[in-house]
Amino acid sequence: MHCNSLFSPNFIPISTKPPAKHLVSFHPYLPCSCIQYYNSKREFPSPAVASIPYQPINVDYLEEEFSGHGVTFEGIGDSCVAKLELENGSTVTLMLPSGLISSYKAPMWHGGKVELLHTSVSEDENGSAVIQGGVSLDLNCSSDGEVAWSPRNWALRSIRGNAENSFQVELINSDSNNMIEVKYIVNLQEDNLSSELIVLNSKSSLLQLTGSIVSHLAVSTPDATYAVGLERSNFFNRPPLLSNFGIVPPDFGQKNELGFGQFLGQMTLKGLFSGKGARHQNTADETESSQRESEEEMEGEEDENYKHLTQQMSRIYTTAPRYFTIIDRGRRNSVVVRRDGFDELYMFSPGSSHECYGTYSYICVGQSALLKPIILGPEEEWRGGQHLHNPNL
Repeated sequence: MHCNSLFSPNFIPISTKPPAKHLVSFHPYLPCSCIQYYNSKREFPSPAVASIPYQPINVDYLEEEFSGHGVTFEGIGDSCVAKLELENGSTVTLMLPSGLISSYKAPMWHGGKVELLHTSVSEDENGSAVIQGGVSLDLNCSSDGEVAWSPRNWALRSIRGNAENSFQVELINSDSNNMIEVKYIVNLQEDNLSSELIVLNSKSSLLQLTGSIVSHLAVSTPDATYAVGLERSNFFNRPPLLSNFGIVPPDFGQKNELGFGQFLGQMTLKGLFSGKGARHQNTADETESSQRESEEEMEGEEDENYKHLTQQMSRIYTTAPRYFTIIDRGRRNSVVVRRDGFDELYMFSPGSSHECYGTYSYICVGQSALLKPIILGPEEEWRGGQHLHNPNL
């Protein structure tokens, strides 16, 4: 049988059959001769990841054994799209090998389905498609005296579950020395989408983790969107997170709506006026005074339980509750956001000066470790994640 790679541009879409009721689990990095059937009473043994080189995914095998179970695959250039669909209508689209979740459609109270994630597709200078938004992971692992490592190209380890209840996708990556292992697990349930991380430090030294799991939640407009439940949470205003998948308007911060924007501008003014002589001393003093005021504005406490997200905003909450809700009055839906493991909550609003239902109709929420890194000791394991709950059924 001819074996095509999952990352080959020559893809054949999987046909649709009635969904299976039994648990399915496959490990496509294994050779074709090792593939067997496994039901809910028998789990595939988990090999030592560090000792097994990942092989290209066998698309012929996926078509033969798993099409019709609510899981389909399609090739797009050098990438692959995996689509998971439950019987209640919940669907997720996962990009490989990047690990980007580009779509999460959820059933609503009115009987239809609504896309809960915002994604933008554009072209780079070479004419290749660039996909941004969705749910993305940006994690940096570093140790003293060593070059930092980040998991980028994920290997598909397994997909378990069934279309009747839930699906679980497990992606895995490790550094070149096989001393840091990171698992990225995507769970789709009837009313929930979760993105979970498991990091194992096999080093004899401490490992420092920084990064975030960021979701671009689709909204009608930030002017109709509210964050409920953040009252009395401490925060720091910070510039927007920049990553390969992040969407930030080019004019963000230019209207001086944010303390950090004013602070950066005043720092520039201070540099221009320094060394110019006594005739500019008064102006420099005023700049330093304004700078001190802006530094105070960088830190604050949320005074609204029903936070209107209409203005430009980029901040990290350090004492936010584990649960809070994003409400979109324009689309008449909401999303309950929960975090595990992470202590910080990143929130970003592009503001409401843009077109409704347009390129910048989204709100970013992220579970993060940016101000305070996570420290793992030798042979320690850390778990963290984000959960998007759909309460609109």
